[in-house]
Amino acid sequence: MDTTTDRERWRSLAARALSRTSGSSVDPADVERLLTTTTYDGVEIRPLYTEEDAGHPYPRSGAREAGGWRIRQHHRIADPGEARRDLDAGVTSLWVAGGAGLTGVLAEIDPAAHTIVLDAGDDLAAAAETLLRYAAGLPGPLEGGLGADPITRRVPGEDATALAVRCARSFPGLRAFTVDATVHHDAGGSDAEELGCGLAVAVEYLRRMTGAGLTAGEAFQQIEHRYAATADQFATIAKLRAARRLWARVAELFGAAPGAAVQVQHAVTSGAMMTVRDPWNNMLRATLACFGAGVGGADAVTVRPYDDVLESPSELGRRVARNTGAILLDESRLGAVADPAGGSWFVESLTDGLAGAAWDWFTEIENGGGAAAALESGLIEKRLAATRDRRRDDIANGRTTIVGVTAFPDPDEIPDRPATPDGVPSGHRYAEEFE
Repeated sequence: MDTTTDRERWRSLAARALSRTSGSSVDPADVERLLTTTTYDGVEIRPLYTEEDAGHPYPRSGAREAGGWRIRQHHRIADPGEARRDLDAGVTSLWVAGGAGLTGVLAEIDPAAHTIVLDAGDDLAAAAETLLRYAAGLPGPLEGGLGADPITRRVPGEDATALAVRCARSFPGLRAFTVDATVHHDAGGSDAEELGCGLAVAVEYLRRMTGAGLTAGEAFQQIEHRYAATADQFATIAKLRAARRLWARVAELFGAAPGAAVQVQHAVTSGAMMTVRDPWNNMLRATLACFGAGVGGADAVTVRPYDDVLESPSELGRRVARNTGAILLDESRLGAVADPAGGSWFVESLTDGLAGAAWDWFTEIENGGGAAAALESGLIEKRLAATRDRRRDDIANGRTTIVGVTAFPDPDEIPDRPATPDGVPSGHRYAEEFE
């Protein structure tokens, strides 16, 4: 096939259509420029892609089990009864807070079928001890993690490194660290900024662990990565694919064997994209996000309830969130194909662009002294705030649309429950200033 001839023909047809729409003549040579948009990371989204845009090789698969991702439900409070209901309803992984109820939650799981990750925050030490005592009493390994992220959460980190050494030596199914890049997303960051920040934090943890005596391979196996999945399904797919390529590059630099450095990914549907007004639309946003995370290769996916940013999310919201993943896995069989977007010229090109932009930002953070220093100096905060301001301006001027808020608002769809900041740790949502 002569792609040059086909491209010229497409330009001619597109120019004719644009001329009719605009009422003025459009030169075919200008069509692609006129229809190209640029992301906050400077990556161009063009209207037409060919085989020449395929990009570079990258790790096509991660650590995901055959058959798809784990449905990971979030529990802000450790409630054994709630955990049992979720597990009976198809949830295969729990993301749960510490506290008095944690022991009861652990009694509800089947270690052979379920995984568990802590969301303990400042209670990490006590929650981790509870989980490790439980794991020590099992006949086989428990899969999951302790959820430690002292740099991102800005809590003391010495205990987390010691926990990583304990897990590596005695608990081969558990990972001590979770690099929660969703925090940078919720603070307003772009996709590449989220990736670059997460990578910088992960590298700092690798240095701490190898400094404490772990090999590079052992250290890589102590980190899980958490990313935001948005309603822009292609951006989500490309982000998760780019994340694996970036992690593989770091593994090369640390001298870790490729098999030991496979990235474990937990995708969470974006809290920043959620709306308080007309919250039913959040179901559709979350479905697109879950789809993108699944196609992108996430190992576990958490779908936020549609009313997660309201006070006391409803049981309906939690049930729909659970079943979103279940339908995509069991009815749509989305997890049956490894990397279904592989070979798409657009997705390959977007993956390549995101990986390059994220690596440049990661390098800037490293030159600023690393993740902890960049957070302390304000380098990261300043960068994310600039992107947040650009997005706010785009929303205010109609270049970016939020259905139900800035477009097609329904005055009758105002919930009777107040918004809560618990659903978005940073307290930032794209729609909040326009609601």
